[in-house]
Amino acid sequence: MFVSNPAQSAPRASLASEAGLNGTAPLSPAPFTRNLELRIEEGSRTAWCVMRPEGKPSYTLELMQDVHRMQHAMVEMFSGHEQGAPRPVDWFVMASAVPGIYNLGGDLAHFAERIRARDHSSLVRYGHIAVEAIHRNTVAFGLPVVTMALIQGDALGGGFEHALSFDLIIAERSAKVGLPEVLFNMFPGMGAYSFLSRRLDRRRAEELILSGRIHTAEELHAMGVVDVLAEDGDGEAAARDYIARHSRKHNAHYAMLRARRRVNPVTLEELRDVVEMWADAAMNLTEADLKKMGRLVAAQDRRLAGLASPGYAQAAE
Repeated sequence: MFVSNPAQSAPRASLASEAGLNGTAPLSPAPFTRNLELRIEEGSRTAWCVMRPEGKPSYTLELMQDVHRMQHAMVEMFSGHEQGAPRPVDWFVMASAVPGIYNLGGDLAHFAERIRARDHSSLVRYGHIAVEAIHRNTVAFGLPVVTMALIQGDALGGGFEHALSFDLIIAERSAKVGLPEVLFNMFPGMGAYSFLSRRLDRRRAEELILSGRIHTAEELHAMGVVDVLAEDGDGEAAARDYIARHSRKHNAHYAMLRARRRVNPVTLEELRDVVEMWADAAMNLTEADLKKMGRLVAAQDRRLAGLASPGYAQAAE
C-alpha cells in the first residue's frame, strides 16, 4: 500500500469531465455504451472503463448486463493475440463519471418490490447475474491484466463489493465507502464476506459488515482494504502514477496476483451459494425493515435529484 503523492504526478482532468482520454480511442464495436464507456489508452497500455449510467448509479439489471458485455469485449480484444506479440493492454481501470458517486449498490427499489411479491427466484437471478460479473473481475477476465477500481465518490453496498472484486482499490481520501445493509436487517450478499475475509480476517470482516458504518477511504486504507490512497481530486492521477511506476514490473504484478488467486481463491460456486443465502434472508424481512429500505431509496433519490441539474449534465459530458 502507498499514499499517492500528487506533487509527483502532473495534474490531469477528472474522468467525470473529459470527453476522451488523451491518446485513447473507443473500443469498436461498442454495443455496451448505454451505461459504460470503454476506452483503450495505447501509451500506457490501459483500458479505462467508465460507468455512465442512464438512470440511478446503482447496480440495475441494465448496468450489470452492460458490464457483462464489456467483459466479453475485453476477452474478444485478446482473442487474436499471438504469443510473443505485445498485449493489447496490461492494465484495466474501472471508474465512474457520476460526480461524487462510484456506485450506490444494489437496486433497492427492485429488491423491495420482489420481496413484497415473495419472488425469491427473481432475487436469486439478480444476485447470480451480479456475482457472475464480479467473479470475472476477480479473475481479471481470465486475461494477463492487472485490474483496479478507482473510487472518487460514494461506493456503498454492492458498489463496494464491486470495487473489492478488482486486484487493487485506489480511492480518494474523503470518498465514503461502506455496507449499510444491516440498517434494514440484511447483509451484503454479492461478495463482501468473501472479499473482506480475505483482505482482512474473519473477525474484522464481520465487524465491518455488521456495523453498517460508512467509512472514509482514509480509514479503509489504514485497515488495509484500500490499496492506494489519493488526495481528493487526484484519483485519476494516482492511478496513472501507479501504472507508470509499475509498468516495467507488470509481469511480477500479474504473476503475484495469479498466485494470490490460486492460494486464496474466490470461486463462482462460493459467490453463488452466498447469493442464495442472501435471497433466503431477504424473504425474512418485515414490513418495518422494508420501510427502512424505502427511506434509504428516498434519500438516494433526493441526492440524485440535485445531480439532474444542468451543471451535472455538463460535468458528466
